[in-house]
Amino acid sequence: MSASPMLPSGILQGQTAVITGGGSGIGFGIAQELGRLGARLALAGRTPQKLEEAGQILTQLGYPVLVVPTDIRQPDQVQQLMNTVVEQWGQIDVLVNSAAGNFLVDTEKLSVNGWNAVVNTVLNGTFYCTRAAGLQMIKQKRGKILSIVASYAWTGGPRTVHSAAAKAGVLTLTRTLAVEWAAHGIRVNALCPGPTDTEGARPLWANPEDKARMLEKIPVGRFGTVQEVAQAASYLLSPFADFINGEVLVMDGGEWLGKGLNS
Repeated sequence: MSASPMLPSGILQGQTAVITGGGSGIGFGIAQELGRLGARLALAGRTPQKLEEAGQILTQLGYPVLVVPTDIRQPDQVQQLMNTVVEQWGQIDVLVNSAAGNFLVDTEKLSVNGWNAVVNTVLNGTFYCTRAAGLQMIKQKRGKILSIVASYAWTGGPRTVHSAAAKAGVLTLTRTLAVEWAAHGIRVNALCPGPTDTEGARPLWANPEDKARMLEKIPVGRFGTVQEVAQAASYLLSPFADFINGEVLVMDGGEWLGKGLNS
């Protein structure tokens, strides 16, 4: 499914956006849309080759792009990322926390290393990035932060105890900072996509039986698209949403309302 552009080109002209996990999937989709809207883009992620390829595509589209390989689990690397962006463009107007990590596992089989791998990326990494970007935004007296969460952050979900706990932390981080940082002109929100048709997700429904089982749980009967998620993200980061703060926008076709993840 293809969606027409929702916001006018150039509405974010002159703004700088840092996108973690920007080399692929939803993060890359959001970067494309923010670039179309006029933002300068700083892509961060752990895989230099992916980032470079994404950066080349965005550059060919005519968007200003800075590629900064970063392991967001390392606070020093995160700070260097933000320093590099400020040195290059003088400001950070937008942070999109899109980097994530997850795998399905029975809780009794989850190792300490497995727990730490997910929590360090999803929760700690989001905090490191949010704090580092937030300090710059506080100086500027403006900024917008958007984190990607999942509905099992509040419903729970079998075999996702590590990711659910981490995403729940991101959710409360979002709402806490929405209150704390509003006085600094900073808005903090979250976006909760349901099953989305990305290259990384497609193996989950590689055979017809798995696909049918997943679609049965989604009232609208289809998966979301990266473009839809990117446009929802761009709205929350646009001037049209300046009175939205501490909110979570769920876009999962109604999955979490009914049979959901716990069926």
